[in-house]
Amino acid sequence: MAVGQCNFPDMLDVPGIMLGTACAGIKQTVKDDILVIQMAEQSTCAAVFTQNAFCAAPVHVAKANLTHEPRWLLINSGNANAGTGEQGMQDALLTCAELARIVGGGAKQVLPFSTGVIGQPLPVAKIKAVLPEAIRNLSLNNWDKAARAIMTTDTFPKGISKVITIAGRSITINGISKGAGMIQPNMATMLGFIATDAKINQALLQICLTLAVEQSFNRITVDGDTSTNDACVVMASGCSTAPEITAGSEHYAIFADALMSVCKQLAEAIVRDGEGATKLMRIVVKEALHDEEAVRVGKTIAHSPLVKTAFFASDPNWGRILAAVGRSGVESMILENVQIFLDDVCIVRNGGRADDYTEEAGQRVMDRDEITVTVKLGRGKASQEVLTCDFSYDYVKINAEYRT
Repeated sequence: MAVGQCNFPDMLDVPGIMLGTACAGIKQTVKDDILVIQMAEQSTCAAVFTQNAFCAAPVHVAKANLTHEPRWLLINSGNANAGTGEQGMQDALLTCAELARIVGGGAKQVLPFSTGVIGQPLPVAKIKAVLPEAIRNLSLNNWDKAARAIMTTDTFPKGISKVITIAGRSITINGISKGAGMIQPNMATMLGFIATDAKINQALLQICLTLAVEQSFNRITVDGDTSTNDACVVMASGCSTAPEITAGSEHYAIFADALMSVCKQLAEAIVRDGEGATKLMRIVVKEALHDEEAVRVGKTIAHSPLVKTAFFASDPNWGRILAAVGRSGVESMILENVQIFLDDVCIVRNGGRADDYTEEAGQRVMDRDEITVTVKLGRGKASQEVLTCDFSYDYVKINAEYRT
């Protein structure tokens, strides 16, 4: 189940970036579960990774290989290769080496990524067997197949394609992502792969990505769990005829804004596809002392099981939101200054229920599929938004049956 219209868009080609998929039968045999992405030789690549201390073997390898001018990404779904110890490391290295052998590159030029069940050995033989097929299938226009190959409990493939103009020349930015559960922003709790034909050096691309992730994937949560595997990668092929993007330039601002937009749209798609989700909630915190305070309040509300289940029930139980704000750790909060709204309906004012609030008005908002909760702290000028979804019966069912 997903909230709102979630059709996969028409994706433009990104010159210099090719994608190929195949089915290794890792967890199922119905759809492709292997994705290979090939970058042009002059490409630059940046990435951010999960902060989970038990990060998966492919995360360790990808981090190390990122400094070796990567040319290929190797992604599998159905198995996380996490919690697999030294054998998991060797398995990740083996798959990289096999891909490199087939394409005639170096093993350290391959970045591996895995998603799926934790604690099970990676089926290396199955992956190696279909790598030639994935490479034969390399194409500029395989974005739909690529988005589907990386899915696990997702109910729809997630993608965005955007074109910007710099100095009269076009630059394309495409992105795909996967994620529906085990989503708690602590870097980028999902897998995301973004490609552009822009010319930009690696250090500047890394800065762009880090800033974009902070305001997008780090502002979403489904269930408060940070995965062992998650990563977000941006690849720049340099094949556009637009001038190189340099720090501090007008061109940089245009590119950075576009990358931010792509990341935000992918992040929102993940929340819309939250496991069992029936509602999308935007938690907007205003008048905080600083951004960190605003984010903390927003995440406290977004993580609350009581708040999330009330939204699933369409129950205007505003006291749960009030309680979450109160326990968010804001020091010296002046309760009389705090205002809380459901869309445009004020539910809390002057330290308690707003005098003009009615249950009927609250119910009208709670019956909607998309709802904005606005909290005005009355302390400063900082404002931040966190996206989340409700908790339904299906969330429990999906995760209770995840390994069956």
